[in-house]
Order: sequence, then structure tokens, then C-alpha cells
Amino acid sequence: MSAAVHIRAYSEADLDALIDLFTGSVRQVASRDYSPAQIEAWAPLAVNREQWANRLGGRPTFVAEVAGEIVGFSDLEPDGHIDMLFVHADYQGRGVARALLDHIHAQATKRGIGRLFTEASITARPFFERNGFKLIEAQDVELRGETLRNYRMAK
Repeated sequence: MSAAVHIRAYSEADLDALIDLFTGSVRQVASRDYSPAQIEAWAPLAVNREQWANRLGGRPTFVAEVAGEIVGFSDLEPDGHIDMLFVHADYQGRGVARALLDHIHAQATKRGIGRLFTEASITARPFFERNGFKLIEAQDVELRGETLRNYRMAK
């Protein structure tokens, strides 16, 4: 990657950019592992901005930027749960997810969190495995009438 990834705290002004990044990432990247109906259930075009604002603002959320452009985001719940880790489709494989995960590790250490865990999509599972997460179990999750496979993983 030619430009450094900068990680900063989420601010309310980031809301629309992160919703767009999430939707684009799921629709463009995860679509190789999930059906069109599953993608629509996971990342519908019509979203509830208030729910997103509460979700992003209700826990430590981190924004990744390259040259001032938002290229990814993640979060860390107080119990060590990583609920979201998404990277813009144009920045896949360029170190953004790794920079976010390194930041999460540092924050977890700072907060005395000894165990990280997530529910990784089919698409994200290899990334988490490469970064030391172990598979606990596969699970099928119902979302808006569709069943999506993901993987409970921990480190």
C-alpha cells in the first residue's frame, strides 16, 4: 500500500460514509460467497440511520483512512466482541483490515480485554484465521427471511 493507514475514533459526521462503505463492501465483496437474496437481507439499500447511529456511537468504533479517505471501520465491545470489520471494496488486500485489527488488539490490551471474538462471514473467515483466530463453530443466522452462514471465532 502506497499510503499509510491512519486509524481514528468514529465521529457522528462519519455515519453516512460508514453506512455506504458497509453496504458497498457487502454487496461487492461478500457477494462472491452469498446469494443475491442473502446480500439483500444483510445489506439492504434502505437502512435505519438511527439504528446505525446508535450502533456506531454506542461502543468504541474505529475508522481507517488512507490519504484522508475513509476506507474501513471496525468496533470493539467491552467484552472483546468484534461486531463489525469492513473494508471498502477498492481497498481489499491492501492492509486496511490488518491495521484495524492491530488497533483493536492495542485497545483490547489497554482495556484489559484478554479474549477477542467475532462471528466472521464466509468471506472474512480466512482473514481472521490468518490473524490467529480459531474456529469455534459454524452457525446459520436468520436475517430478514434469509439464512446466512457465519463462523464463531475467538483469539
